[in-house]
Amino acid sequence: MAIRLGANQYGKAEVRVVAVDRSSPRHEIVDLNVSSALRGDFADAHLAGDNAHVLSTDAQKNTVFAFARDGIASPEAFGLRLARHFAASYPWITGARVAVESYGWERIAVDGVPHDHAFRRPGGEVRTAVVTVDGDQAHVLAGLTDLVVLKTTGSEFWGFPRDAYTTLAETRERILATAVTARWRYTSAELDWDATFAGVRTTLLETFAATHSLALQQTLYAMGEAVLQRFPDVAEVRMSMPNRHHFLQDLSAFGLDNPDVVYHADDRPYGLIEASVERDDAPPAGTAWQGTPGFC
Repeated sequence: MAIRLGANQYGKAEVRVVAVDRSSPRHEIVDLNVSSALRGDFADAHLAGDNAHVLSTDAQKNTVFAFARDGIASPEAFGLRLARHFAASYPWITGARVAVESYGWERIAVDGVPHDHAFRRPGGEVRTAVVTVDGDQAHVLAGLTDLVVLKTTGSEFWGFPRDAYTTLAETRERILATAVTARWRYTSAELDWDATFAGVRTTLLETFAATHSLALQQTLYAMGEAVLQRFPDVAEVRMSMPNRHHFLQDLSAFGLDNPDVVYHADDRPYGLIEASVERDDAPPAGTAWQGTPGFC
């Protein structure tokens, strides 16, 4: 039996960088969490402790801050700049992966007017981007996490098989709620990133609202299908959607009925629905998803 080194990468995880544009009295803020990973010929570092090919993770961190000095633009554009830089830094580095989380801030209103330099963080939704440069190929995944959505009607669940352990009642009326995590792969590395992201996000929301749901699986597929129909530069969409259950609360102990008014929300356990929706003629993903956990 022979033992050998397998696939490997290394980098700097979760570099928190905040950039403020003060070029006008109305300031702009960008808040990112950036992780880099390099791929290439690092065998000697693993096998012999020889660091001659190891670009330090400290240098990777400092590069993030230095590049932020020149402006960030979108998460996708910033990730592309960094990944292309790292992949071209030394001949023994053959590829780079940069993952970016972007935290949104909105302006605080004072007397109904958005303030020039005071902000608040709304909710938990996070915009994401993962850029992989592999040789002369650049792959871009955009996405979002914790997009929490809920419908008070227009959702059913029935017709499922029953066995000795099934207690769930069928329903023609229920609350449907989930926290969407979605990533989509672009076929181009040159797009209007902000406009396309906004359009995809709007499509996901509109389709969730408009789809009469017989199952969360059906809703997930409809959302992915709508994105692919509207955006030809998207090759595939992968989504993970936990079912945030809302159960009708029994008020009979208090002598009260409950005509679909009061629910209790359970955070766990929960159903977890995951799928990819893709074009049958989409170009190969290559290394685009490598190192991106989750989904199926």
